[in-house]
Amino acid sequence: METEATYRGAVYPWQCDHVGHMNIMWYAGKFDEANWNLFARLGLTPSYLRQSGRGMAAVQQNITYRRELLPGDIVEIKSRLLEVHDKSIRFLHEMRNAETGEVAATCEITGVHMDRDARKAAPFTEAIRGAAMKQLASSQPATA
Repeated sequence: METEATYRGAVYPWQCDHVGHMNIMWYAGKFDEANWNLFARLGLTPSYLRQSGRGMAAVQQNITYRRELLPGDIVEIKSRLLEVHDKSIRFLHEMRNAETGEVAATCEITGVHMDRDARKAAPFTEAIRGAAMKQLASSQPATA
């Protein structure tokens, strides 16, 4: 499993709602920032996406909220791949309160690699697929 964080940040007072905790729109935003760091580790860098005419599109996203985050809390997200296919990946983000270690939320996403001109799914390059398969293998539990 990848141990380096894909996102680090803080909860600002203006990100909180009338109840006093971080509003759901900011969870989605922080998970989105983690997406781009995870993608870059696979070779889906901004340069690659611009130069190749490719993009990534989320086709399914499921967020589970476990603990509230309050103004001033430090947030850390770690991410791991769950599945790799020819044109799509499924991955999981785990958001924690970095001070307490408590899981605040998880987000499972299916993302599709797409041709931006044709507006349809496109296969990953061999290099990207290889990097994804390597990360997938490292995130699987060892079997005895």
